[in-house]
This record gives sequence, C-alpha cells and structure tokens, in this order.
Amino acid sequence: MERNRHLFWALFRSTFLISAFTFGGGYVIIPLMRKRFVEELGWISEQEMLDMIAIAQSSPGPIAVNASILIGYRLAGIAGAFCTILGTVLPPLAIITAVSVFYEAFRSSRIAGALMLGMQAGVAAVILDVVLNMAAGVVKLRKALPILVMLGAFAAVRFLQISAPGIILTCGAIGAAVAWRRQKLGGEQPE
Repeated sequence: MERNRHLFWALFRSTFLISAFTFGGGYVIIPLMRKRFVEELGWISEQEMLDMIAIAQSSPGPIAVNASILIGYRLAGIAGAFCTILGTVLPPLAIITAVSVFYEAFRSSRIAGALMLGMQAGVAAVILDVVLNMAAGVVKLRKALPILVMLGAFAAVRFLQISAPGIILTCGAIGAAVAWRRQKLGGEQPE
C-alpha cells in the first residue's frame, strides 16, 4: 500500500509540474512527459512512449490529457490514470480561472502581449524538438516502410495540404495491411 501511495504521488506530482510550467499545449507537454517517464524515471520504454503518443494524437480530445491517461493507466491502472489526469488538468484549470477573472487587464496589457509573442518562439522550438526526436526514433528502427510513411505523411501535410485525419486513416490502413501480411506469413518479416 505504501508503494502504491508513493507511485500515485509521483505520477500526480510529475504531471502536475509538467502541466503547470509549460505553455503551448500538448505538443509542448509531450516531450517533457517523455523526458520524465522515459529518460529520468525509466518507467516507460522509448517505443512504448512513441506508441502512446500515436494513440493519444489519434484519439479525440487534447493530446496532453490523452497521453497522461495512457501513461497513468500503463503504470498504475485506473487509479494511476486518475492521478495523471488530475495532475495534467488542474494547473491549466487554475490558470484559466485566474485569467478569466482578470481578462480585461490581460487583454489590454502590452506586457502580457509581448510575453505571449515571446512564448510563441519557445513553443515553436519545443515542437521542433518533438519532431526531431520522434523522427530519430523512426530512423533508428532502420526499416524502410516506417521511414517512407513518415516522409510521405510530412509531404502530404506540407505540400498537398491533406488533413491530419486523412493521414491518420491512411497510416492506420498501412499498419493494418502490414500486420495482416505478417500474420499471414507467420511472423515478423523484414521491411
């Protein structure tokens, strides 16, 4: 019981601090979750984290909340998911409540506007970091199909302006076809 209490507290505290001290949404929180749970604590493998990010991104709702639920559930079941979701949603809820009370002062403040503009550069840097780390994880697999799918998805978004749901469905269909082929052939085949 004591071990569970420490685990639940660690889950809540980790997600609370990550959520409280980041600005820019889920794509900024995800690399911090990865750093905390994969690199610092070693509770989740790199591949598991990539899988959780993919599921969180393709599920309805905010990616940060989805990822926190998956991490909490993976580490401590339903109670762990409850701890991580509370840790993730409480800071923004408190901040939004405070901002709504002082909305008029924030809206007309030149300092607040300048801070928001400066934070945009930081958010862009963190999102770039996520993209590079995830791409490096795919390249490390040294398999042609995942690399081609990654490059194809990038090209589809960047040059063809195909929407994210279309890309997710296409990538899901490719993954299902590969899984069906592996099952049909009786095991993992090199790509």
